Amino acid sequence: MTDKRDYYEILGVSKSASDDELKKAFRQLAKKYHPDVNPGNKEAEAKFKEIQEAYAVLSDSDKKRQYDQFGHSAFQGGGGFDFNDMDMSDIFSDLFGFGDIFGGGRTRAANAPMQGANVRTAIRIKFEEAVFGTEKDIELNLKDGCSTCNSTGAKPGTTPVTCSKCNGQGQIAYTSQSLFGMMRNVQACPDCKGSGKIIKDKCIDCYGTGYKNSRKKIRVSVPAGIDNGQSIRIRDKGEPGINGGPRGELLVEVVVSRHPVFQRQDYNIFSAVPITYPIAVLGGDIRINTVDGDVIYTVKPGTQSETKVRLREKGVPTLRNKNVRGDHYVTLVVQIPTSLNNEQKELLKTFDEATYGTNKEDNKDEHKDEKKNKEKNKKKFWNK
Repeated sequence: MTDKRDYYEILGVSKSASDDELKKAFRQLAKKYHPDVNPGNKEAEAKFKEIQEAYAVLSDSDKKRQYDQFGHSAFQGGGGFDFNDMDMSDIFSDLFGFGDIFGGGRTRAANAPMQGANVRTAIRIKFEEAVFGTEKDIELNLKDGCSTCNSTGAKPGTTPVTCSKCNGQGQIAYTSQSLFGMMRNVQACPDCKGSGKIIKDKCIDCYGTGYKNSRKKIRVSVPAGIDNGQSIRIRDKGEPGINGGPRGELLVEVVVSRHPVFQRQDYNIFSAVPITYPIAVLGGDIRINTVDGDVIYTVKPGTQSETKVRLREKGVPTLRNKNVRGDHYVTLVVQIPTSLNNEQKELLKTFDEATYGTNKEDNKDEHKDEKKNKEKNKKKFWNK
């Protein structure tokens, strides 16, 4: 028996190829070697089957794992995989966007249970509420089962009848000619809209939909540490499911109001605190406002303006663990007086002279010497 070619070699991909790379390679080769594109070409037909087999194995994670470990022998000896029994309809539907080109195969029933649509809304909370969490009540209109018809959509005393066009399947199939031959396509039944049932006498309260809008109040638990723009997901509070499927989800976007003092970045908080000139020079205790309340901080003597200090674990709790928090970074801004009385001015002058006076006298002497030297140089120039 002739040895089979390596599946990766057939598709022209490496063993580390991603699912997208496998699909792309298979799509290109399938179009190139399809029998309808190469009528009567036995070699192209053989290559097309080879390509199908390679992709069928490598696109299935279990089969791919067996093949990588044992090679072609993984599907021989009566155990494992038989390509002849394989249904390629899902593969072609996924890759090329049509149904079963082989005239059969699995398709999802249009009237199968489906989850309802998600509902989106938004709430606004304060900065502190985002830090420590809170609970909010919201009101919104949601669909609920119609009590008049018990969600059937039919007038009381009547029942929906089976759709004659699709025989209750909710879908119809048709064939059409394409580049790849005859294709079998499936679509939702236009008469029953995919439900498989026809309502002849509609409920007057829900107009045949089986649902009515009602105003509902829902309590939203906002977790500590949530940030602006993040959403809270609440299960089973969305739109009702279709054909008995589960309800969708309620997605609540959180809008956090700005704080007049604090700014947030990730789980850290930033703020600026003014300190007086004497405190900056002499040092002393100041009061800093945090989300936990005021804390006393001791400023070191000689602190310069724009000095940054770190208050550990005074930031925002993390969403995963509210006991783990960020930090609070504070910028100390020295306030320079803009209005002084005469007494204060004299005191500052005295301080200035006492602190910098020697340097000033030295500077004056240096300035005098420089002036004398300039005069001497001028006399020398004119005496030449």
